[in-house]
Amino acid sequence: MQPRLIYVHGNGNKVRSELLKSQWDTALFGRDMGDSSRMAYWAALRYERPLPDHRPDPLQGGPVDGVPLEAEGRAAPVEFETPEEFVARTLGEARFEASGIAPESVPGTGEVKCALSEWLLEMTYLGDTLAETEETGQGTQLPLEALPLPRTARKAVFRQLVKHTYRDVHAYFFGGAGAAIRGVVKGALEGLDGAPLAVVGHSLGSIVAYEVLADEDRDVELFVTLGSPLAITEVQDHLAKPPAVPSGVRAWRNASDLRDLVALDHTLRPEYAPVEKVTDLLVTNDSKNHHGISEYLGNPQVREPFQRMFSRLA
Repeated sequence: MQPRLIYVHGNGNKVRSELLKSQWDTALFGRDMGDSSRMAYWAALRYERPLPDHRPDPLQGGPVDGVPLEAEGRAAPVEFETPEEFVARTLGEARFEASGIAPESVPGTGEVKCALSEWLLEMTYLGDTLAETEETGQGTQLPLEALPLPRTARKAVFRQLVKHTYRDVHAYFFGGAGAAIRGVVKGALEGLDGAPLAVVGHSLGSIVAYEVLADEDRDVELFVTLGSPLAITEVQDHLAKPPAVPSGVRAWRNASDLRDLVALDHTLRPEYAPVEKVTDLLVTNDSKNHHGISEYLGNPQVREPFQRMFSRLA
């Protein structure tokens, strides 16, 4: 049987499903793969309508509403909340989404803590640090070209990523969205028994794909996670099962950029046994927020095993 590929997208709203699948196909293979690939499209569970076809996704480094991203004519400095204020507001918003209680009605919102708050704070500090250092290219461990953005815009890009990542992950674990999102992935896997199978999960999608594969006895030739938070302790604490390579997965490749705020911890191998099945890859992702899916899928180290697996379809 011909190999099949399942994509599981990450945080935030997306363009319509068939266009998103084609975009991922093109980034990974250079062409649309037709029926050989499927997108497990769960954005419709969280967002009323998809993004317009030609609007760049803000969570993939596209423009952030209200903040000019042009290099020319830099805007006057924008006042940003301190990291602690930003974290407190984001925590309150997430609790509002989960409970229906307005953030300002929640006693002690400014001091509230939850199981993922340390991860949220670390993401915020890393994003603010990158916004300061990338203007000169100092303080990073990978070669990069300085982003053509004023510092204010870079901070807005990173904070947009942090806020939406946290709120969607919070909704998945604590807001009642998890079962329905996993159901979308299970539906995408239906009818593929016996076909050589590959699964790709990006960002929150890597958590969803992992939990589905851990719960099903399904042979998966290649499992790839990109910009994944699965190495984060607070995330591992809320997985349905203790961290381990799903029994049916033959090879797991985990790729991240050291500047990717969502990944934060970049090594799955020490925590997910058997370790010989796991390969951690540090790659360069030069999207505006270093988390963009097209840049991950286009990386040669990510593409190589897929091209071997799907070479018979060329």
